[in-house]
This record gives sequence, structure tokens and C-alpha cells, in this order.
Amino acid sequence: MTFKAFIASATLATLASGAFADDTATVTTFYDLLSNPGSQDLVAEFQDATSEDWISVGDYSGNDKTRDAFLGQMGGFAQLMPDLNWEIQDMHQDGNTVIVRSRATGTPVAPFFGVDGEGRSFDILTIDIHELEDGLIARTYHVEDWAGALQQLAGN
Repeated sequence: MTFKAFIASATLATLASGAFADDTATVTTFYDLLSNPGSQDLVAEFQDATSEDWISVGDYSGNDKTRDAFLGQMGGFAQLMPDLNWEIQDMHQDGNTVIVRSRATGTPVAPFFGVDGEGRSFDILTIDIHELEDGLIARTYHVEDWAGALQQLAGN
């Protein structure tokens, strides 16, 4: 076997093994839930796309959220912001890491983090880093511009 044939065979074997799996569909499930947090079907899809010990890192308190705590928060968001939308604007995968730049918009129907938005909406930038293990999201690190959302809701 020539060196060229060996490289071609090794490349095909690697591709066939799934070593370069496209995990963007799995990660998209996260944003489908964020945009429709009251959907029980999307809750089930999110649970299928995440590991049982999935954690959400990013609330600045040093406390990570478990999957159940995150889903509880999403239930509250469904009631507070029925029009919540989380639009993926860019997604990049490098190995088992998927980075997403997105835009979150919504109009709270009640005070949000203590701010009465009087029917105002927000439009903020978000960045998430999803780490996958065995095809499932194991950890999500995220940054959302909630300070900007509160300024917009306060009319500043």
C-alpha cells in the first residue's frame, strides 16, 4: 500500500467512525427550547440532547445550574416572556466544542429582575460555549447581556 493510499484509507476510517461528527443539530435543540420554553416536546428534546449531569455555567454567583434547575427557570421565562426568541446568528464547531453567537429578544409581561418595562422589549447579544461528550451536551458556558436588557426595559 502506498503512503497516499494509506492516508486516504485512514481519512475514510476516521470519517466513518464519526470522529468529526456534526453536533450543531444537537446544540440547536438548546435554542429551540430557549425560544419556546413552555413546550413540553422541546423540554423532552433538550433532555435527550443533554447529559443527565449537564450543567449551566454563567450566573456569576459561582453556582452552576443543574438541568432540572435550568428547566425550572425556563418554565418561569415561558410565563414571563411569551414572545421570548433566541436566534442563532453564528455557530462554529471545533472538535467537541460548539460556540454560538445569538440574539435574545423578548417583551416581559411583568417586572423582570425588578424592572417594570411597561411593555418595552429587549434585544441582547449572547455567547455560549457548549462542550459535548459522547454526542450529548455536557456543559454550557454562557454570557448574556442582561444589564443591557434591563437598561432597554427601563427606557434608558
